[in-house]
Amino acid sequence: MTETAQQNGTGHTTSRRPLLPGIYAPTMTFFDHETEELDIPTIKKHAVRLAEAGLVGLVTMGSNGEAVHLSRDEKAAVTRATREALDAAGFKQVPVIVGASEGSVRGTVSLIKEAEAAGGDYVLLLPPSYFRAHIDEESIYNYFMDVADSSPLPIILYNYPGAVSGIDMDSDLLIRIAQHKNIVGTKFTCGNTGKLTRVALATNALTPFSKGSGYMAIGGMCDFTAQTLVSGGSGIIAGGANVMPKVCVKVWNLYTEGKRDEAFELQKILSKGDWVLTKAAIAGTKSALQSYYGYGGYPRRPLKRLDEVKTNGIKDGIEEVMKYEKSL
Repeated sequence: MTETAQQNGTGHTTSRRPLLPGIYAPTMTFFDHETEELDIPTIKKHAVRLAEAGLVGLVTMGSNGEAVHLSRDEKAAVTRATREALDAAGFKQVPVIVGASEGSVRGTVSLIKEAEAAGGDYVLLLPPSYFRAHIDEESIYNYFMDVADSSPLPIILYNYPGAVSGIDMDSDLLIRIAQHKNIVGTKFTCGNTGKLTRVALATNALTPFSKGSGYMAIGGMCDFTAQTLVSGGSGIIAGGANVMPKVCVKVWNLYTEGKRDEAFELQKILSKGDWVLTKAAIAGTKSALQSYYGYGGYPRRPLKRLDEVKTNGIKDGIEEVMKYEKSL
């Protein structure tokens, strides 16, 4: 394993594959079209394609990975296959972040240990939300402190109100949680760039222009890639990067090279295409992969399989950005 020391906002040092500034993808989990069993060869092929496109890290078992539809054994199998594929293709330096959210502290720590055994380098954690009426700010803070105290892997906070009954951690809470030595980043799927700016500033986050503390302030959708850079962010973890990874990387690189007008012009094309995928969700992203790359298939039930009309609508809706993707 290629390992490098890295510091987070408190100066705590870890010895793992470093989290670098750039584009990350929450990878899809692929299934057999008929049986819905894991399609390990396609999972591996997809991971390598993304690394070859210039992504600096992958996330397994995120929302796009349909983690809620998988057993624990299946979750471990997907992470293990991803790590094996990256290593075999010469991408040993690319870290794997694993979604490992459970409702209880005990369950989360157990799942994190399984993620580590499967080859994960970091974990991405949502706040607890099932008993929403009894979850207040102090409950969330205590949950992350208790998990971080026992976690063998460094933790990235996952602020995604749509997945947790509307819980939207504000910047004060995120900054408070970030003081823990085992908390190394926040993913802002909330899309709030003001919040990202405040957390990045308070944690002295890593950027393409400064190593800072090493803390990662990460945008959660590729439709605000350039905006994340303006806000002092560290990277993007974006579902759209499954489909158009090279365009995401291009926007990032143009901005970091000082070609900011070009970056924002390309961001407009990227944002238009990403909105099509955002609205179409997991089934739509998989259909886009099927249309443009010949694999993708369907999500697990009860998520719907799209009909031909919707599939063609998604294909046409991202045609402009995919033309650019194929040119790179």
